[in-house]
Amino acid sequence: MCDVSLILPAYNEAATIAATIRETGGYFRSRGLRHEIIVAADGGDGTRELALESARQGEPVRVIGNQERNGKGRGVREAMVLARGDIAGYADADNKVPIEEFDKFLPWLRQAYDVAIGSRAMRDSQIEKRQPLYRQLGGKGFGLFIHAVVGLHGITDTQCGFKFFTRAAACEIFSRQQIDGYMFDVEILVLARKLGYRIQQVPIRWRDDGDSRLALVSGNLRNVIDIFRIRAGAGQGL
Repeated sequence: MCDVSLILPAYNEAATIAATIRETGGYFRSRGLRHEIIVAADGGDGTRELALESARQGEPVRVIGNQERNGKGRGVREAMVLARGDIAGYADADNKVPIEEFDKFLPWLRQAYDVAIGSRAMRDSQIEKRQPLYRQLGGKGFGLFIHAVVGLHGITDTQCGFKFFTRAAACEIFSRQQIDGYMFDVEILVLARKLGYRIQQVPIRWRDDGDSRLALVSGNLRNVIDIFRIRAGAGQGL
């Protein structure tokens, strides 16, 4: 057991993964938090090997993943099965949200909240480098579509990749989660609401790295299909 399990889902992140692991480990040690890092890495650029090298250098790192791209949602789901922390969550492997932002999350998770999620859309959020305008507009339009189809009213940002859960909530939610792609973020929030978990939104500091892995046409078509799958499956088995 440990205090925090942090999952880093990655697809071809060899350029950033070692630095992210190093910064993350240093942060948790500076806060006196017992931690583990689980890298869920797909792709063939050496990301998994670099993460394993960090483990050999003494960082508490475990690595899963495959050559083929199986999806961010699947990677996080499979990593959650391995997580041993009292708190478990995930962050982007390219550090879009600095790990120091976790300082804002821990108090909520220790005050009877089950889920704490980062939001780029709150008044106190700080966007250091914005996405290109076409992605901003596309994101706002898709956000309206998500709310129209599955609800989640009051949630200002479903897609921020910085989310944390109590151990009990993580086990319950991710045992039911099925979406393999990017829309798994929406699915876990729908599940959390259906299961009655208390969700706290937290304004975060965020920066775009200009390296989106989402194909605008084929990727968004899959996302639309997955949103309707989430609506069709919402509440099943609860």
